[in-house]
Amino acid sequence: MTRGKQKIEAQRRNEEKNQKSKGSQFEARAVALKVSCPICKAQLANQNQLVDHYASKHPRENPPASSSQ
Repeated sequence: MTRGKQKIEAQRRNEEKNQKSKGSQFEARAVALKVSCPICKAQLANQNQLVDHYASKHPRENPPASSSQ
């Protein structure tokens, strides 16, 4: 009977371990993305990513100044 109890407890531990975390990835993503491109409205994490975005997606345009948007 000991093995039956161990099996049940192992299943319970696995269920607890495999449960999805509370909350949403969308909420965490929205908090992390603070800067948006004024041309295409793409959301980026910081000013450096905005400069890189301009270089690759809008090469003829100049990136905005480093003021917060």
